[in-house]
Amino acid sequence: MALVYRPMMQFSGILSSLLGWVLSCLTTYLPQWKNLNLELNELEIWTMGLWQACVFQEEGGMQCKDFDSFLALPPELRISRILMVFSNGLGLLGLLLSGFGLDCLKIGERQLEQKKRLLLFGGTLFWISGITAIVPVSWVAHSTVQEFWDENIPDIVPRWDFGEALFVGWLAGFCLLLGGSLLNCTICSTEVHPSSVHYTVAEQQDQCQHLETETRP
Repeated sequence: MALVYRPMMQFSGILSSLLGWVLSCLTTYLPQWKNLNLELNELEIWTMGLWQACVFQEEGGMQCKDFDSFLALPPELRISRILMVFSNGLGLLGLLLSGFGLDCLKIGERQLEQKKRLLLFGGTLFWISGITAIVPVSWVAHSTVQEFWDENIPDIVPRWDFGEALFVGWLAGFCLLLGGSLLNCTICSTEVHPSSVHYTVAEQQDQCQHLETETRP
């Protein structure tokens, strides 16, 4: 049972971490971190991301412009850009390391301790990658809420709202944390070596043959 349970957990952890890493990369480059709907012109929607600002017009489609200066960005966008790139790099490194530590990989079959270390290191990197993806998304969401309910801003002034990229980022962080947890749990699970399984099966077959010999008239 443990022989099947352990690879399944590893496969689920890698799959969840891969999904989280893809969503994290997607969140980094999506321009919909903040949305702005103009009540005076409902056909025009403004969006802001970490790299560019876009405007969607029903007649002209979407037009985007990259930010001219990194230092001119608000603090939450500057640090969010750094953290998201850092999260993407850690997630990629975690995929590479944990991939070499999987039991189903034939490379290094006899180096079990090293494979465990790779899994542990890869799972830890997924944890850090998930946290560094959730922190900037939550920070931008918090600043957006504060600006939205700021009483000093007149009601007639349009206000930014949550963009789709924030929800994708939260999902990415959750998948990375879940994947890292599953991989680290497999390290503590019971390990069954194929040689012991073959020995047990052969022993059971010998016992069955012995019983059949005794029951024959």
